[in-house]
Amino acid sequence: MVRYVALLRGINVGGKNLIRMADLKACFEDMDFEGVATYIQSGNVVFSAGAENRAELVQRIEAGLSERFGYAANIVLRSREELRDVVEHAPAGFGTAPALRRYDVLYLKEPLTAADALRQIPSREGVDEVHAGLGVVYFSRLISRATQSRLSRIASMPIYASMTIRNWNTTMRLKKLLEGP
Repeated sequence: MVRYVALLRGINVGGKNLIRMADLKACFEDMDFEGVATYIQSGNVVFSAGAENRAELVQRIEAGLSERFGYAANIVLRSREELRDVVEHAPAGFGTAPALRRYDVLYLKEPLTAADALRQIPSREGVDEVHAGLGVVYFSRLISRATQSRLSRIASMPIYASMTIRNWNTTMRLKKLLEGP
């Protein structure tokens, strides 16, 4: 069995695609996944699955979610090892000054690469710091100048459909959940 986290895009945001976490958990259990747990309302599902083709697994989950909840499901999938790499390969100092900076991880959906994403993601010098990672982009911004950050512009760009964003605290919590029993 392989331990994964499914990061759902576009649920419970702005009153759209409202899904209770208990219903989401039940949906994954009905798809025969084991050890299912959810974390906060933004759509993070930790589960175990047999070794199957990754693309087929993503397709199966998206189809199951779409059928059950009546929306066009879109997920980003990461294994325990991949999420561990996201944390271990973060830029030096990333996440260490939460009183000064906000830290987010932009999880990219294949085939989007971090190099391609970096060319498209806007940033403001002196406010934003953006770094490529393993299937992710690390994005931080000064809290004191957060209104000047360019992160919010991503939501109106075509690239946004190929990513989902989680803050650093959520990333660390998901890593801990994946490494649990």
